[in-house]
Amino acid sequence: MFLQIHTLTSYPASLLNRDDAGLAKRIPFGNAIRLRVSSQCLKRHWREDVTQKLPEVPDGLRTRSFFTRTVLPKALAAGVPEIIALALIEPLAKAVIDGGVKEGGDLNQPILFGEREADYFVRLMLEASRENNALKALTDRLKSKEEKDNLKAMSKAAAGLTAALFGRMVTSDMLARVDAPVHVAHAFTVHAAHTEMDYFTVVDDLNRDDETGAAHANQTELGAGVYYGYVAVDVPLLVANLTGCEARDWRNQDPSLPRRVLEALIDSIARQSPGAKKGSTAPYAWADLLFLEVGKAQPRTLANAFLEAVSTKDAKQDMRLLATQRMADYLRRLDEMYGPFSGYRGLSTVLEPLPAALPPHAPLATNAACALDAVWNTQS
Repeated sequence: MFLQIHTLTSYPASLLNRDDAGLAKRIPFGNAIRLRVSSQCLKRHWREDVTQKLPEVPDGLRTRSFFTRTVLPKALAAGVPEIIALALIEPLAKAVIDGGVKEGGDLNQPILFGEREADYFVRLMLEASRENNALKALTDRLKSKEEKDNLKAMSKAAAGLTAALFGRMVTSDMLARVDAPVHVAHAFTVHAAHTEMDYFTVVDDLNRDDETGAAHANQTELGAGVYYGYVAVDVPLLVANLTGCEARDWRNQDPSLPRRVLEALIDSIARQSPGAKKGSTAPYAWADLLFLEVGKAQPRTLANAFLEAVSTKDAKQDMRLLATQRMADYLRRLDEMYGPFSGYRGLSTVLEPLPAALPPHAPLATNAACALDAVWNTQS
């Protein structure tokens, strides 16, 4: 069962996502170069927003200092003697993250951990500290098949809400890998990229009358456009990540938490803007169109509707409406080729009038609720 989320969002002069040279990110697609917002950038902003919307849902920490700044203080607070805790923390980190630990216990790269995992490691340290040789006791225990199975049994939910949505990559057999159920495409402009360099200067307020000119001069690239965004959610996998069940048993779980998470995610996708240079561009926009689809078939993007870039020559036409018409026509032709869509389709938009190939539009909250009803009411 998949939930597909399509958006069209218009941004005025802004710098939504920068490359290593500080310029707007781009991607060649079809017959034109487009402005682009990376999936990593989008996911970061959505993750921060969703976790704020759901503060009661445990989340994780993406950090290199998990063992030294989370596990170690917790172990000391739990009663592990400091000299033993300091002796155990590096071997513990090395046992969990094979080949990626610096001297002292910090990791070579940030990895996502959950609070439950921290509590589990603290318990191991506390029990080992009660033995005559704490280091040997901890090392022997971590090598045992029973303890490896215990850690895996904490399930994918251990790393918190972020990992449940966007996954966790690991290199250690001891740490549970979490596959991402939320698949995020790079957003791109439906038309060719159009940018200009914004030249700016700074004047020194303490200049004397004979000191003229700018104290600092620089430039930054700004662009504007209508972006197509696409997200596909593997609902059974999301439920499995949130509850610890097997994906095949997702329908037997309480749907209340997965529904709340998906409601928050849909709202964040529609309303949460990425953006660099926020202080000088205020790059805040809500989606002008949100199109939701629910079905059992493999998802498919509607990006190819814009393989030929929408022309910007006629300034009298609304680029958002042109993009909507292009998307609706492509959707109609897909249905003609593959047969009528079997599932739910819902539309929320500020645009009028709409092509007949799109369903009647409804408020965002109503559309999201209907889509999620279809997720749990559709027979597998």
